[in-house]
Amino acid sequence: MSKRKRPQTDMAKSKTIFVCSECGNESSKWLGKCPACNSWNTFYEQKVVETKSSGRNASNSEKINNKPQTLNSYQAKETIRTSTGFNELDRVLGGGLVKGSLVLLGGEPGIGKSTLILQICDKVKGEGKVLYVSGEESAEQIKMRADRLGINNDDILFLGETDIDIVNQAIIDINPKLVIIDSIQTMYSEEITAAAGSVSQVREITSQVMRVCKSRAITTIIIGHVTKEGNIAGPRVLEHMVDCVLYLEGERYFTYRILRGVKNRFGSTNEIGMFEMREEGMCEITNPSDILISEREDNPAGSCIVSCMEGTRPILVELQALTSQTIYGYPKRTANGIDYNRLALLIAVLEKRVGLQLGSQDVYLNVVGGLRINEPSIDLGIVLVTASSFKNVPIPKDMVIMGEVGLTGEIRRINNIEKRLKEAEKLGFKTCIIPESNKRDLKDKFKLDIICVRNINEAMKKAGL
Repeated sequence: MSKRKRPQTDMAKSKTIFVCSECGNESSKWLGKCPACNSWNTFYEQKVVETKSSGRNASNSEKINNKPQTLNSYQAKETIRTSTGFNELDRVLGGGLVKGSLVLLGGEPGIGKSTLILQICDKVKGEGKVLYVSGEESAEQIKMRADRLGINNDDILFLGETDIDIVNQAIIDINPKLVIIDSIQTMYSEEITAAAGSVSQVREITSQVMRVCKSRAITTIIIGHVTKEGNIAGPRVLEHMVDCVLYLEGERYFTYRILRGVKNRFGSTNEIGMFEMREEGMCEITNPSDILISEREDNPAGSCIVSCMEGTRPILVELQALTSQTIYGYPKRTANGIDYNRLALLIAVLEKRVGLQLGSQDVYLNVVGGLRINEPSIDLGIVLVTASSFKNVPIPKDMVIMGEVGLTGEIRRINNIEKRLKEAEKLGFKTCIIPESNKRDLKDKFKLDIICVRNINEAMKKAGL
């Protein structure tokens, strides 16, 4: 008796995998520590349903006559940009929003992301329809914010939806100029069994939005939540998929906001734009240096002005230091706005090369205005302002200090010296302390009294310390 063969059917197969919520690494079993990002207790269970037909059809659909060609045979298209209405934002983007680009905006809750995005929607008025998709707020909440900001624009269309299939269909039907998705963590796809905001959901939804919008040359801005470490929540692949990544930084209870570009395929990175949160919304600050040093007192000890570069822009900021006798056996070091390890290193150089007895002193250092500076050109300012507080001797008010400090106490060369000096001269400063090795880089003539120093001992003498 012959056995009858059963017809082959495309049965769905399900399996369980474990995914790291921090980096998206997958494993067949649960692990306490992720081997990819070394995070603890980040693996969660996820069911994956696969069908033979879906995989076979997908592979067959991708088999198109697409053969490699020489790079010279392609012609580069002209980049079409649209101004956002904010010069500071256009600076960070490299000149405006690129047509068909995908921009990711991250920031802490309450920092002003939705306010800034709604103002952008209004400022692109006349360019075409704008589709605002929100999975967090209702239409009434968005309307209340729009009324507070004085926005009355019939080109802004609102869609309160979290199903990505409905969102994609709305994008296809409306074909808008700009799409806003607030936020990516609230969207979900029925094809993925995981919860909204999970690694697999965020990755799949971003891929779908990118495919729909790029095929129609629609500019898209995605708002993303951030983790307690300050990174955008979701897999790191999310930042790799988009064209531009922006972070809106600042303290919720202060008015100043800093928009920082950390990735940009159409412009330079590490540019910043500065805004102030007011009742009428985000207002751009065209001269951050003037704002950051405007509230400085007459001539206090433990205060100085330094120059740092944020992208292509020189910014003058105020450093403040405070030293006090420690009441503990171990002196305390507190750094706000700079790296703590950098402060400890410079204090050690100050003790070794100058002989200041800071081993019994608590040292507190603050960058005024809420800026976060990683550039080494402020090293000399940190050293001198700490010595100024310790000796209770003020640094001249009209002096700007710039230079990198080495472990042997030497003052090392910094870049963009002429841009820094021009900014100091424009704001009315009279004296600048710069590294000796930067002297040959000066081509223009300045009205400033430029003092070149080789080591921190010379710099302290010139600063009156």
